Amino acid sequence: MHLHGTYYRTIWPHPEDPGCVCTFDQRRLPFELVVEELRSYRDAAAAIREMHVRGAPLIGSTAAYGMYLAGLEARREKDPEKLLENALQELAATRPTAVDLFHALDRCRNVVEAGLPLPVMAEQLRELAGQIADESADICRRIGEHGLPLIRAIAARKPAGEPVRILTHCNAGWLACIDYGTATAPMYLAHQHGIPLHVWVDETRPRNQGARLTAFELGQEGISHQVITDNAGGHLMQHGLVDLVIVGTDRTTRRGDVANKIGTYLKALAARDNDIPFYVALPSSTIDWRLTDGLADIPIEERSEDEVHYIEGWTGSELHRVRVSPQGSRAANYGFDVTPARLVTGLITERGLCPPSEEGLLGLFPEKAQQTSTP
Repeated sequence: MHLHGTYYRTIWPHPEDPGCVCTFDQRRLPFELVVEELRSYRDAAAAIREMHVRGAPLIGSTAAYGMYLAGLEARREKDPEKLLENALQELAATRPTAVDLFHALDRCRNVVEAGLPLPVMAEQLRELAGQIADESADICRRIGEHGLPLIRAIAARKPAGEPVRILTHCNAGWLACIDYGTATAPMYLAHQHGIPLHVWVDETRPRNQGARLTAFELGQEGISHQVITDNAGGHLMQHGLVDLVIVGTDRTTRRGDVANKIGTYLKALAARDNDIPFYVALPSSTIDWRLTDGLADIPIEERSEDEVHYIEGWTGSELHRVRVSPQGSRAANYGFDVTPARLVTGLITERGLCPPSEEGLLGLFPEKAQQTSTP
């Protein structure tokens, strides 16, 4: 996708320095475009843990590039095996909910444990990280292709020129992935096909990824949008101002329960009450085939109270943080919630649409039928 008219992916190897991987520090967006240089696996781990990068597919790709950097570091160590194991463990400990992280690290572990000479291993880790990024971009494009008919069908029922009104929550855009995004991919393709759109963008407290990132992306692509408070979605649905809800997911069970940014469950409830289709766009890398019960089995990240107590904003020259709650008040900060499959209209994957059920998912991914359903 594009930033200020220039095409970017969200993570890429430095074109001249093999010991450096570049990404954006998303904490600075939309006010400053800061390219961050990762030069060690600890840099990659910190970028994931401190949310310089975020979104399940980008987290997985960043971890893979972190293991490539660890492979370079291992060549300089007396005990390379210990460094590589430490890297795998430290990267795995950064974020608990997004399953892409663990899928990527499992693939990296296979390379690490293959018994290759260190220079060959490092090169294979570099190639694997690039492959994971390429796969993510291609998967998101295909999610867009499968989601596009949903938008086109709604547009066909509307008077000429009237936009399809889509509500989305958090940022499941290209900034959360490598390119296209998941929930946004059908929107970008619809826009490219000339279908009028208007996107309602939840602010997504407490980190405001919708207001800061999704709105920024849509603006860069020239898509009509408005930022709304997190609790406005139900009101819009009641008044017939939403045609379709599309969100992303960080982890999906084999039975179709989805874990997404906190507040997604409430949007699903409002959509069900108002007979509005609620779709979840997901790459198959976010499906955890071991899990059956999302409420019981998906770990929910609890983040710092400070993210709730403080809000960050742009003064015109720099970012400032101000407190919005009383001193002495405690805060709870759950990062995700689980939307049961019964509230989901359908899942949009790179292989097509399916019902949110084990039968639906296995219809698209029959090769997963033999995987264990035990957490």
